[in-house]
Amino acid sequence: MKVHLRQIPSGGTLHLAGEEDASGLDLADVGAEPAGPLRYVIEVGLSDGGIFATGELRLRVRMRCVVTLELFETEIVVATFSMQRELDGRELVDLTPEVREDIHLALPAHPRSNAVRDSNPFAPSAGPAVSPPEPEGPSPWEALDRLKSKN
Repeated sequence: MKVHLRQIPSGGTLHLAGEEDASGLDLADVGAEPAGPLRYVIEVGLSDGGIFATGELRLRVRMRCVVTLELFETEIVVATFSMQRELDGRELVDLTPEVREDIHLALPAHPRSNAVRDSNPFAPSAGPAVSPPEPEGPSPWEALDRLKSKN
């Protein structure tokens, strides 16, 4: 995702919205592959010799479920994308490294398909509520309660 600095209005921000090919995000390195384009809505501006961008990123990815070992698709959403970088004198600034980093950080470390998440086989069974038995004899907190009441 590249931005021409001259397109950014002086003292304002440039609104960018669209789609880009996700092949440059190196998802194979983290066990995923793009299942569609990268969609983005961001605001880009200039401040104090740097460039900043804020907005939202969305990407459908295909991953392998760690429980069923089957491929599934899910949407990765970075709702609060933000970056800032010092300008190095170039007219064209590539935001791809920051976008890649945020997408990689949003990917689940142990991906589970929706079917596994919905059924949640590891959740404890919902049985009747059982209260713990009442302790017999003096309370272990009784000595502390006496100290507290003396003050």
